[in-house]
Amino acid sequence: MTKRISRDEMFMRIAYVVAERGTCPRAKVGAVLVDRDHKIRSIGYNGNPPGAPHCEDVGCMMKNGHCTAIHAEVNALMYGRFETGIYDTGYTLYVTHKPCEECKRVILKFNSKIKRVVYDIPYRYEGPEDYEEGGVMFEKYKGPKV
Repeated sequence: MTKRISRDEMFMRIAYVVAERGTCPRAKVGAVLVDRDHKIRSIGYNGNPPGAPHCEDVGCMMKNGHCTAIHAEVNALMYGRFETGIYDTGYTLYVTHKPCEECKRVILKFNSKIKRVVYDIPYRYEGPEDYEEGGVMFEKYKGPKV
């Protein structure tokens, strides 16, 4: 009999599929925004804004050493369908990569909504794998390799 996978594993697998849509060859990142009832509210992947040329077509457009592609976390949050009313908290954001400092700041702006961020691949900077900041728990994915 096959064991049922955890929700964390299921949503992380989905994040990796979403990452395949990314258009920046420097990093394929995917994000899945899930509500407290475990329903997907939004997805995001890294790429340039609509109408702009894609990095994979014209090369990365660099500014201050960083590609100008919009990060997966930001795209997922911009298009997230946040509910209003009493049940508008407790969202989890699953991300294939640990959020960079800029994305972390954006996530913290939604701290009344997002309570947990689960990521897989560590980012370039050092720091603890699991930590709480501004009411949001950032957790390294501990499930099987995706």
